[in-house]
Amino acid sequence: MAVKPAQRRASETTRTIGWRVRLALGILTIVAVVTVVMTNRLLTDRFTETTRNRAELRLALYSGNLLSELRRSAIVPQLLARDPSLIGALNSADYQLSSQRLISFVEEIGAANLMLLDRDGRAVAATDRNVLGSTHRSEPYFIDALRALDTLFTVAPREAGGFTFTYSRRVTSGSDTLGVIVVEVDLQKFERAWAGISAAVLVTDSSGQIVLATEPRWRGLTEEAALMRQTPQSAIERAIRATADWTALPPDAYLQGEGVMRLETRIPFRGWRMASFTTYASVREKVNGVLALEIMGFALLLALAFYALSRRSALRLALFARESAELRHLNAQLQREIAERKRVQEDLAVAEQTLEQSSKLAALGEMSAAVSHELNQPLAAMKTYLAGARLLLRRNRPEEAIVSFGRIDDLIERMGAITRQLKSYARKGQDALSPVNMGDALASSLSMMEPQLRQRRVLINRVLPPDPAMVMGDRLRIEQVMVNLLRNAIDATKSEREPQVDIILSVGETVTLTVRDNGPGIADLDELFEPFYTTKQPGDGVGLGLAISSGIVNDLGGRLTARNGQAGGAVFEMQLPILTGDADTYSKIEAAE
Repeated sequence: MAVKPAQRRASETTRTIGWRVRLALGILTIVAVVTVVMTNRLLTDRFTETTRNRAELRLALYSGNLLSELRRSAIVPQLLARDPSLIGALNSADYQLSSQRLISFVEEIGAANLMLLDRDGRAVAATDRNVLGSTHRSEPYFIDALRALDTLFTVAPREAGGFTFTYSRRVTSGSDTLGVIVVEVDLQKFERAWAGISAAVLVTDSSGQIVLATEPRWRGLTEEAALMRQTPQSAIERAIRATADWTALPPDAYLQGEGVMRLETRIPFRGWRMASFTTYASVREKVNGVLALEIMGFALLLALAFYALSRRSALRLALFARESAELRHLNAQLQREIAERKRVQEDLAVAEQTLEQSSKLAALGEMSAAVSHELNQPLAAMKTYLAGARLLLRRNRPEEAIVSFGRIDDLIERMGAITRQLKSYARKGQDALSPVNMGDALASSLSMMEPQLRQRRVLINRVLPPDPAMVMGDRLRIEQVMVNLLRNAIDATKSEREPQVDIILSVGETVTLTVRDNGPGIADLDELFEPFYTTKQPGDGVGLGLAISSGIVNDLGGRLTARNGQAGGAVFEMQLPILTGDADTYSKIEAAE
């Protein structure tokens, strides 16, 4: 009777142990599968991220080296264009030592080739003796350099394949153009350096055309056309294979059925971009090796894995808590910086508006002498008419006295018009933009400058379009720019016996106002629009007028340029975007004003 309960208890214990073992085995199997799957995913992501970081670092290094080479070479034409020996050679047409002079710069600069072209486009000096005497007058780097004031960058295809990258700048002596200095940049050395890596690299310009690549056949094509033409087998191996296991990686791009990691970065130079294609093969090998070791040693490392997971969770929670505190601190700091930047921008806007107003008041001060002379004449005439009217009234001739009073009234109206113009000019500009008739603004500006024009006896030639020239802007600020240009033109003709100012208002793709004088011209065009730069005598100006005028035109979406005329004198051009519309619209706008 006592055995049966013992046997029953043993049977129950066996069943309990078997159930627990089966449960433990089931749990162990599930944990093993889950661990292997999770390990594969985590390691794949980690190694993929490491590979991606290395590829990004390599791409940043390549783009930085390329940009550094381009910026370093951009300074060379500006330095060589001011070289006295080269300028003297172009003036005297003696080029015996010019080539040797250019060769001496090559080792310092690291350029591929240097050429000195005369005004006819003939190579009179070069580091490559084979190009001496060749003609380049039809090349873009020669034609565009003659027309521009700054250094130009040109990309031209080579006959043997690839592209030639050149910087060019015209060489001047005073206002005369003597020739063009051409600096060829050696960017092929980067292609040779990239050829030894395990990734494919290409560089595209702003139009999407490949200008540099590890695969020579890609040059001149778009990225899509290049990849369809030939896959970079030398750089991209098969990384994703059609297998039935769980080791496939998600690719960034597919090249003829193969998955690769594609990275792209922007080069801050004329819209250039750089892209690289990196294989996943190293990632797959590392993951598979770790998984094999993990599967073989899973039984021994199971306890440590649970411990590591618990520790990892605790560390992750601590890390999250610390990161949350850091994020809150950074957020508060960012809010303070945003408020500080907003305050600085507001102060800067107030300072700019005050500076513009000061310039306008300075212009009013310069016009005060002429305006006082203009007002003295009506005052003297009014005094004479009053004395005559008083005498006529004493002689009982009221009709003739009324005529004198009418003349006095006309003189008062004239004086009021002058003061109204000065008040409107001194008033601050509007915040909101509105349609402006450039012809009316020019007429108002000439009316304000009339006393100075009469005093100097300057001949004004005006050429106006038949239709209204409408722009979107602030009329007061536009008149401020016009008055500044007219004042500078009048000041530039002080030394001329017959001063003359030509004003041309034309309408094309933009509305262009051209002011040309017959003065001595401008000696230094590069620093003309810099603040506090002036060619006037001390006391005549502080050099802020053109800088403020250029800022006003830029704010309105246009540009203000200056150059020397072919027949002498200075030429200023103010270009503003044209406001398109029909004649009825302009009529309604003018009627509303």
